[in-house]
Amino acid sequence: SDEWITQRTGIRERRWVNEDQANSDLSSPAARNAVEAAGIAPEDLDAVILCTVTPDTFVPAGACYIQRDLGAVNATAFDMTAACTGWVYGTMVAHNMIQTGAWKHAVVVGAETLSRILDKEDRNTVVLFSDGAGATVLSRADAVSGLHPNSQILDFGTGSDGNGWDLILLPGGGSRRPATQHSVDEKQHYLTMNGREVFKFAVKKMAEMMRTCVEKNGISFDDIDLVVPHQVNIRILDAVFDNLGLSMDRCVVNLDRYGNSSAASLPIALDEAVRSGRIQRGDLIFTTAFGSGLTWGWNLIRW
Repeated sequence: SDEWITQRTGIRERRWVNEDQANSDLSSPAARNAVEAAGIAPEDLDAVILCTVTPDTFVPAGACYIQRDLGAVNATAFDMTAACTGWVYGTMVAHNMIQTGAWKHAVVVGAETLSRILDKEDRNTVVLFSDGAGATVLSRADAVSGLHPNSQILDFGTGSDGNGWDLILLPGGGSRRPATQHSVDEKQHYLTMNGREVFKFAVKKMAEMMRTCVEKNGISFDDIDLVVPHQVNIRILDAVFDNLGLSMDRCVVNLDRYGNSSAASLPIALDEAVRSGRIQRGDLIFTTAFGSGLTWGWNLIRW
């Protein structure tokens, strides 16, 4: 029931694409908005990174459609598949490539059309997952005029545990189980999830990531102005913040309106926090995500 879903997940609404829409119909506009907000031209981009598990096609990469739509003629384009952790992985790659001097500007897009891989009769997944897209531009400081002198990604951490490969899984469609009439009949092309085990993993790992970040960087939780987490489940976020003794007032939550949009959820939440004024220049921001793989990651950002 609606009441059951709201009480146990915090989700009141979610968005799904129309039948004639695909990933690039969301990811390309998000990337264009981010590029315009950054004050650069598409031709200035050195890279387009799409973080997704639901691209338009697996060959070519979904990022190629974004590059085409933007007219980013000078950009390298490729996808990253780390599920809900995708945007964190993507920003790590872009950050490191910019620091080497290889790139000046990169757009990192998190976009999903999860409604395309959901079994509408599976109540364990269908009430949770949604479609959406968010994007961020990372630039080398000397390539941007008027940038806050301290704006940078201060630190990050990522990890994975392949022993949890089956907790969030789309069994069919890969080289292990290619598409056949049997795989379709057996519903192997739909997302499956062990919700109980994922819940336990997420609570433990998110608290662990936050502790690691503050200890590694010699700061306290009080120094962090805002936490922008993957929008997965309000009970997970409540449990983590209660465990750490933190107020939820310092956490961005929009899952009540969007549900879990996997790789898109974190950049959407970040974008809303910036545009609404919750994030100001100079603020210290902690972002974190965890998902299929199992994968996890975090960023510490001086905005």
